Amino acid sequence: MKAFRWILLLLVSAVALDAAAQGSRHFNDKLLNRPYADQRRWHLGFSVGTHTQNLIFTHNGYVSPDGQEWQFEQPSYSPGFCVTGLVDFRLSNYFNLRLSPGLYFGNRNIEMLDATTGASERQNIKSTFVVMPIDIKYSAMRLRNLRPYMTAGLMPAFDVSKKSHDFLQLKSTDLYLTVGFGCDFYLPFFKLIPEIKFCFGLKDILQHDRPDLDEDPYRQQFTQSLSKATSRMIVLSFYFE
Repeated sequence: MKAFRWILLLLVSAVALDAAAQGSRHFNDKLLNRPYADQRRWHLGFSVGTHTQNLIFTHNGYVSPDGQEWQFEQPSYSPGFCVTGLVDFRLSNYFNLRLSPGLYFGNRNIEMLDATTGASERQNIKSTFVVMPIDIKYSAMRLRNLRPYMTAGLMPAFDVSKKSHDFLQLKSTDLYLTVGFGCDFYLPFFKLIPEIKFCFGLKDILQHDRPDLDEDPYRQQFTQSLSKATSRMIVLSFYFE
């Protein structure tokens, strides 16, 4: 719900800035940095940033032969690092198509608690994602040297980190629905663009088939306790164009 509040706030801000820009067009002809930057058919850039990864678990009520019923949660969030390239194609005065392939390095700390005995286990799941976000960018009218915008798109992700024979194992591929917002700041020699993006995993990424645990029923029961697991991310990026 917090993500949607931020999106609503951006919409209101974009409309207000757009109205202010229309009432102040005579100012836009003066003191503009890079006045023709948005008229190019395409341009390149890159970004650096940070992100947090989250897992949403769906329990199925499984009880082991020993009477254990495991519950899963992610009690804390660890900041990760991300770096991407950027290819931006101009579609119209207000719409752009953006491709931003890159790498996301992060981890998720999972806590498993037995509801009957109070026993607990922990697992740190590290990931190195190769991502290919594809976004449509809608920008408001430029107001002097700033221009707010929103994005929506899809982000395929492939985890290239080595899988371990641990309590839970995640699939290597995922697909995210993304929604974000940011603002172009026009500086004399480049654009600086802070952006926040919310990523919602669309697939069950839990690896249910675990033949590596056939001889370890204690570890196998953790996977058996879950119907599915889906991923979430919040990404804060700083683009340079």
